[in-house]
Amino acid sequence: MYSIHAIPAVALALACAAAPAIAQDAGQTRSLAATCTTCHGTDGISVGGVPPSLAGQSRDYLLQQLKDYKSGKRAGTIMPQHAKGYTDEQLERIAGYFAAVKPGTAPSAPRAGN
Repeated sequence: MYSIHAIPAVALALACAAAPAIAQDAGQTRSLAATCTTCHGTDGISVGGVPPSLAGQSRDYLLQQLKDYKSGKRAGTIMPQHAKGYTDEQLERIAGYFAAVKPGTAPSAPRAGN
């Protein structure tokens, strides 16, 4: 039989062993989401709302839109081709990433000559 003191030690050891995998997974998810920021703005907060901001949107809503682009159910210029480049798991991770970002206002671009 295990001592009652061994259980927390085992749990801590397992958590420590999983931490690098979780950090790597978070880094990979951030890298996937970074491909969206060229058009949708830093952290998915677009300037002027065009294209729409992704930050803070419902995960389920974002995922459905991505899947609709991927399947051809939703028309677009760039997004159908972009979405087709990802697996469904990757689309789920992207949607989850932007759903977790706090929405806000993007800073304006600096004026020329300032």
